[in-house]
Amino acid sequence: MEDQDDDKFAEMANASHEQSFLSELVEFLRFNKKWWLAPILVALLLLGALLLLSGTAAAPFIYTLF
Repeated sequence: MEDQDDDKFAEMANASHEQSFLSELVEFLRFNKKWWLAPILVALLLLGALLLLSGTAAAPFIYTLF
C-alpha cells in the first residue's frame, strides 16, 4: 500500500509542469483566498523598484517626486 502511494506521488511530481514564480504566486492567492496579501506585495515591489532606481541615473528625477 505504501509503495503504491509513493509511486503515485512520484508520478504526480514528474508530471507537474514548470510554473513561473509569478503564476505560482497568483495561483496561491486565488486558491487559498489570500487576496489581502496582494496590496502588501505590490507595496513591497514598488519600494524595491524605488530602491533600485535610486542608484541609477534616474535618481535626480525620483528625488523631485518627494
